[in-house]
Amino acid sequence: MLKIGIFGAGHLGKFHLNNWKEIEDVSLVGFYDPDTVRAETIAREFGLKNYATAEALIKDIDAVDIVAPTPAHFQLCELAIKNGKHVFVEKPMCDNLEEARELVKLVKEAGIKFQVGHVERFNPAFQAIKNLDLNPMFIEVHRLAQFNPRGTEVSVILDLMIHDIDIILHLVNSDVKQVFANGVSVLTDSPDIANVRIEFSNGCVANLTSSRISMKKMRKMRLFQRDAYIGVDFLEKKAEIIRMKEQTEENEIAFEINTPSGTKPISIAQPDISNTNAIKEELQSFVHAIIHQQSTSVTEVDGLRAMEVAHQIIQKIQRAGIN
Repeated sequence: MLKIGIFGAGHLGKFHLNNWKEIEDVSLVGFYDPDTVRAETIAREFGLKNYATAEALIKDIDAVDIVAPTPAHFQLCELAIKNGKHVFVEKPMCDNLEEARELVKLVKEAGIKFQVGHVERFNPAFQAIKNLDLNPMFIEVHRLAQFNPRGTEVSVILDLMIHDIDIILHLVNSDVKQVFANGVSVLTDSPDIANVRIEFSNGCVANLTSSRISMKKMRKMRLFQRDAYIGVDFLEKKAEIIRMKEQTEENEIAFEINTPSGTKPISIAQPDISNTNAIKEELQSFVHAIIHQQSTSVTEVDGLRAMEVAHQIIQKIQRAGIN
């Protein structure tokens, strides 16, 4: 039985607590949160042991789930790794690139399992298309959210856009060639809305827009590749696949369109979407990697790569004098 402890029992921490209670092969030992009032409330609500210090919790567990604010990530990760504990940490993996690179080094030295909480990898809409033959050459992303003071200790790039950066890096098998970015600070001291263009060495281009001051919510990604268009709605948990092909599967709609080069067959498919819980799925994958001695689904290197691109974007915006 894998013994799990949680650092951080705030808004997201409570979601994690609820999901850990439903996962097999684990024992939820307790949690640590420096907010004593909140910690006492959570201890009563969940019937869990409230540890007085992070060090005390570390001694009693095999793996830790870090759901604390981003500025605390490095210190807590370092404590766990140096004590030989496996680590799941919410995105972004830490506050800056120097810390991220140090964590990658520490993980390699310790030989523990480390997973970054890029939860959209486990969104059922993305899961429905991830096994397709994907080779996108143009990607368009809109991630819009209503303002919420929670999470504003970092910019919209590290708060929201990093989800899509991670997925794009996962999909595009090429190095980043160039980054262009603009951003505006509206309600906080860091960019609240940003528009980014990422150019890859293989010719792929990704346009991303993220905002945390919108009137409506949106989390959509569109992938364009030769003979195919794939749309993913992370919010509504829907996917659409449009391909130029003659034969269709049972769940596809087929028709023809006229083009300058002649009539082309088109098929439209809306794949079945599993009714899964993305947070539970990512935590289960972490447990599976530990038990079966496999690589985690989103490694520390994946987390570092996403942060490297995110910080390139932040630097571009800062150099433009818009921060």
